Parts: sequence; structure tokens; C-alpha cells
Amino acid sequence: MAEASLPAGVFQPGTAAVPATRVEITISCRDLADKDLLSKSDPMCVLYTTQLGSTQFAEYERTEQIQNTLNPDFVHKFMLTYYFEERQRLKFEIYDVDSPKSKLDSHDFLGSLETTLGEVLGSMNNKLERPLTNGKGGQIIVSAEEVGDCKDQATLTFKGIKLDKKDFLGKSDPFLVFYRCNEDNSYTIVHRTEVKKNTLNPTWRPMMLLVRALCNGDYDRSIKIECYDWDSDGSHDLIGEFITNMRELAEGHKTFELINPKKKAKKKSYKNSGVIELTNCLIEKQHSFLDYIKGGAQINFTVAIDFTGSNGNPNHSNSLHYINPYQPNHYEQAISSVGEVIQDYDSDKLFPVLGFGAKIPPNGAVSHEFPVNFNPVNPFCVGIQGIMQAYKTCIQQVQLYGPTNFSPIINHVARFAQAYPDGSNYFILLIITDGVISDMDMTKQSIIAASVLPLSIIIVGVGPADFDAMEELDSDKHLLTHRGRTAERDIVQFVPFREYIGGIASGNSQLSQARLAKDVLAEVPEQLISFMKKRGLKPNAEPPATHQSLAQALPSAPPM
Repeated sequence: MAEASLPAGVFQPGTAAVPATRVEITISCRDLADKDLLSKSDPMCVLYTTQLGSTQFAEYERTEQIQNTLNPDFVHKFMLTYYFEERQRLKFEIYDVDSPKSKLDSHDFLGSLETTLGEVLGSMNNKLERPLTNGKGGQIIVSAEEVGDCKDQATLTFKGIKLDKKDFLGKSDPFLVFYRCNEDNSYTIVHRTEVKKNTLNPTWRPMMLLVRALCNGDYDRSIKIECYDWDSDGSHDLIGEFITNMRELAEGHKTFELINPKKKAKKKSYKNSGVIELTNCLIEKQHSFLDYIKGGAQINFTVAIDFTGSNGNPNHSNSLHYINPYQPNHYEQAISSVGEVIQDYDSDKLFPVLGFGAKIPPNGAVSHEFPVNFNPVNPFCVGIQGIMQAYKTCIQQVQLYGPTNFSPIINHVARFAQAYPDGSNYFILLIITDGVISDMDMTKQSIIAASVLPLSIIIVGVGPADFDAMEELDSDKHLLTHRGRTAERDIVQFVPFREYIGGIASGNSQLSQARLAKDVLAEVPEQLISFMKKRGLKPNAEPPATHQSLAQALPSAPPM
């Protein structure tokens, strides 16, 4: 499938493009070790990256060499394609260039840094400053900036006036088609409006189009708009056409004569085939996920683990909760693969971890919402390893029971999300479960209520259960509806874990986990943007000086 994909910036109808952002990486160093006897070092930076699912670094590119400095600011930029859903590992090595040879062992090694692109972008002002390791000291400064391109979005409203009548027994059924002019003066279709039936004076619904799609950001590039009379057999009749550009449309109110070339060639008295009037044009900047992260929006990651009895006795090797010292179980693999990506965007690396469906100490009461570390005052675990340790300890202290209720966990995280209508904090809830939801009605109600909040829900289904009901919650095709209420936006992503471990990538567990992380996180950037747009929230031009940890601001667990 990847071979058929195109770069995200290229628009070619009928093909596929991977959602991605181009990022420019700038490297500076301070106080490097001096390896030259009679002068200062002549530093160069080498970037290494890894392929998805691989741990092996491969050289990506080198900067120029800067002579005689211990504080270089490299002019050469590293251009990377950024995917939110992947953990993109980076390694920077600094060398003192001692010869014209390209082999790195011909030069003196000064130090290195291993990080991820997500950690760089999640740092304050997208700038990561770290000491160089494995060398003789010095610091490296890694700065990232989204490559500038046209992010304008145009909302256009058109109406037709006195269009030509094309139907024998009726009027016309007009619709508009938009084309972008290419470099070779050919045209590529960009957008088609809805059909307005049986009218010569249609008003089409307002349409939102990226300026980049209409004209590649060039406001003077030609845009062709054709008006057709729709026919059920697909042989639509051209009413007329006109040429304009984005600069003209941006004026906000304009009238265009529809010209039918054949009619014009036949009749000297031909004037037009009607008029198309632009009644409104609103151009706004389309902000990206990175714009909000750069503006200080914080990602808060919560894990919820299913401790119901259907997982099997954790002391038996066939249990989904069996702790194997030699191989992580499915719960551990799901936590690791998703958490490792998200943790780069969480500045304090403190994650609340909740359990549900178990009898818990001290008296064996069934709980559908309890902190896995059994500390209601401080339910936070430090990093992914902290989550793993709390999970393994919890397994030995609870009795798996039931039922499988999601709504208490969703409502719990929603209460915290409710405190941030300004979008300064965005919450991601990862629910790992083995079975069919017992409280489906309540869960639907909770999801619909949470769809107005800064919250995304990721559900990973482990084990062999039938997860068909989960697909209903993951409303990619249409918004979730229940008892007359409809979700404001899609906030749920569901994946069955078995497709990643027992599927085509089963021969490589690291690749399987990378694919899992990629698929479950792919929708999060758009979900965050959709929340911000619904609320009219724009990224902060100046991010806050410091990020306040939610662990310091609020308790995050129910009373026990």
C-alpha cells in the first residue's frame, strides 16, 4: 500500500497521500571539546534515523563543516517528514573533521544525542537542549520548525442567476466543478458541489476548500469553474465556464459570466449562459497539530486496564494477564507501543493508570474505576516503565471479576477534560480490554457527552473475543448517535490487537507494535484540530513560560 501513496503536499485525485508534515531541523552546539592542537575544532553534525519498526540507525544526512569553532550554528537544515502516530527515533553525532575523507572513523568523535522527533516537537518552543553524551562534554541544541506552506482555508458561497435551461421537461439540475491549473496549463479537478435540482437560480451550500488545493498557494494561478446540468446517465451537459483566481475570489463578492464555448462559436449574438455570483469568501489560516503543540497545548495520557475475569486466571499461562518473564503479554505490548509515542508529548512523563472490573483490596469490593498503584492521592506512574511496574504489581493484588464497564472510566477522564475548554490540555484515554462492553448504552452516552471536550479515546481489543460492537463506537463513516443524540465529532479509535500480533507482521514483534501505534494514533491530530476548530480556538502565539503538570494541579483518581 505504501508504494501507492504520494507526498502529502501533492494533490492528485484518485490517489492516496500519507497525512504528514514537513519539519525543518536546525542544529547548534555549545562548548564542544577542542580536538585540534593548534586551532579549534572543525565540527560537523551527522543525523541518523530508523525505519518504522526497526531499532537500527542508518545515516540520513550531514551538515556542512564549520571551521575553527566550539559553538557552531549549522546552516544546513535536516528536512524530515513528521508523522504523529510514529515514534521517529533520531541520533545526532558531532565530529571534528580532520580530513577530506567521508568515512567517519577518519574524524574525531565529539559526542552524540539520541532522542525522538516527537520529543523535540514536544519541547518548549520546539527546542531541545541536551548535553552531548559519550564524548568530552558540550551541549547540542536541536530546533524544529514546520516547513512553511500555504495553510489558508477558503469558505466560498456561490449562487447561479438565470442559468440556461437544459432539460426538456424541466429546468436544469446545476452543479459546479472546480479545477486547479497545473504547471503545464492542464487542469486537475479539485472539488465538485452538490446538485441543485430543477432550478435556474441555485444557491449552493458554503464549501470549505484549502487554498493549497485550489492553487498551490499561488493566489494568481488560474482556477477554472465549470457549471453542469446533471443527468442521471452521467452525460452531464456543460452550461458554461469561467476562469478566475484566488486573489479575485478573495475580494469576497464577484459576478462571473458563464460562457459556453460551443454556443459562443455558433452565435454572434451570444452573451452568456447565465451568471455565477460569489456571495461570500472567508479566508482563514488552517492551523496544524504542531501549531497547537508549539503554542503550549499539553497532551495528557491516561491508561485504563481491563481486569475482568474473562481475561483468565493470571497464574495460568493462557491468561491474557499472565506475566511471562521472557515475553510481554498483550496488555504490556499495547501499553508500550502506544505509550512510547505519546510520552514524548507529555512534558512531565507522569501518567495516571486506572483499572476496572476487579475485586480490590482491602475488602474485595468490585471496582470499575481504581488507581492501579492503589494510591488515590497520587495515581501517577513515572514513564512507561512505571506503568509496567504498577500493572505487574496490581495483578498480584486484585481478583479478576467483572463486568466490563467503560462509562465510569470515560466519565472520570471527561471530568478533567471539562476543566480545559480553552484547549490548553488535551486528553488521550487508552482503554485496553478483552471483551464485549457490558454497559454499552451508558458508554455511548458517555462518548457523546465527551465529544464536546478536549478528549480522544483509543480502545485496543486483546484476545479472541468478538469486537463487532466496538466498531460502532469508532464512528469513522458517520457520527455516533444514541437515543436521539449525536456526537459532535468522532473521538474514538478502535483496533483489534490480534491483527498486529497474529497478522502479516507477526514475524517481527517490534514491527507489529510500531504498526499498532501508527494505526491507533493516526486520528489523534485531526481529532485535536477538530476540537479546536469547533471552539474557534487558535494556537497561542506565545506559549506559556512553563508547563504546569496535571499531577501538581489536580488529583486524578477516584476515592477508594
